[in-house]
Amino acid sequence: MEPLIDSYGRRIKNMRISITDKCNFRCTYCMPAEGLPWLKKAEILSYEEIERIARVAVEIGIEQIRLTGGEPLVRRDVADLVRQLHEIEGLRSLSLTTNGVLLKQQAKALAEAGLTRINVSLDSLVRERFAQLTRRDQLDRVLEGLAELEQYPSIHPIKVNAVAMRDFTEAEVLDFAHLARRKAYVVRWIEFMPLDADQIWRKEDILTGGEIKAIIEAAYGPLVPITTGDPSETARRYTFSDGIGEVGFINPVSEPFCASCDRIRLTADGQLRTCLFATEETDLRAVLRSGGSDEDLARTIRNAVWHKELKHYIGDKRFKRASRSMSRIGG
Repeated sequence: MEPLIDSYGRRIKNMRISITDKCNFRCTYCMPAEGLPWLKKAEILSYEEIERIARVAVEIGIEQIRLTGGEPLVRRDVADLVRQLHEIEGLRSLSLTTNGVLLKQQAKALAEAGLTRINVSLDSLVRERFAQLTRRDQLDRVLEGLAELEQYPSIHPIKVNAVAMRDFTEAEVLDFAHLARRKAYVVRWIEFMPLDADQIWRKEDILTGGEIKAIIEAAYGPLVPITTGDPSETARRYTFSDGIGEVGFINPVSEPFCASCDRIRLTADGQLRTCLFATEETDLRAVLRSGGSDEDLARTIRNAVWHKELKHYIGDKRFKRASRSMSRIGG
């Protein structure tokens, strides 16, 4: 079968699927304190619709699927969807991104359903700072959820992702580095991007991966690169000189990786986005609900992918904000 490629020759293999726009946190870099108007139930794709899109996408070249939100675990019976997707022939990786607050209750069901990887968003290890950033006093529950995950080795690796923000993140870089050495977690920092609903992002607020790496190396000595040979990998990965622990840096602003991007995204209301910062979307929900065939769906996906954007242009005068904020796109 013809591979799923765009007009720049990039092979698309990775699909992020948002299953809800709702979230039980109100992170300052993502949404207002009062939250956002949520989508109506009828607007959100059913699990059956998500499974159908995923199955067709895998048939034409998608190999990895990640479930996102909002916060995906606030939607009921997520494990049922994981089980459906796990059964799709040809899917090589099924993962989920979560804030972790509901993991203690749901980790077992997710593991049994076939989840293979997980990302837990965690920006601070200090209760007061965590509450300041998320506007929720829930750090203990997140840490309990991470501990529960350790009981299910089929979900591996456990990645802990922190958004890197100047004048906030620096104070805990070494604490997170220690966490990566003490626990079997891969700790990664993601540069702050202009995807906040309040639109207060400034370039000066970015703490780059290079700066964080320098803080760690000042304490631990030179980090040792980990290479996989996969040009589409977004993180620059490192271990410590003694081989204990792994950290990573995702630097979409200071070191864009658009040239090797292999991702597309499906929003909770069924809109296909070919770039995180896309200003246009393709309506897959309309194809489904108008009686379109699998061939119609595949053709629509292929056409959208062919027109995938070259790059996001952050920091360039040509940059335009995404048509949605992060929680409405899917992380």
